[in-house]
Amino acid sequence: MHNKQQQKQQTYCKKLAAVIKVFSEVVLFGPTGAKSELFNFLRKSHLFANVKVQVINADKMIYNQQH
Repeated sequence: MHNKQQQKQQTYCKKLAAVIKVFSEVVLFGPTGAKSELFNFLRKSHLFANVKVQVINADKMIYNQQH
């Protein structure tokens, strides 16, 4: 069960990474630890060495704050 969950998470990170790679700056925010896991995933790959990634802990944010 744990392996299956990790595989799903890995697949999701790869999909997000494909979108992120076209940007020069990215902000990851939210209340859970998923943003940190994605950040670590991106840092492992040399493809994202030129992408500035910032992680912000946020429980509640209105749309304007997200934007």
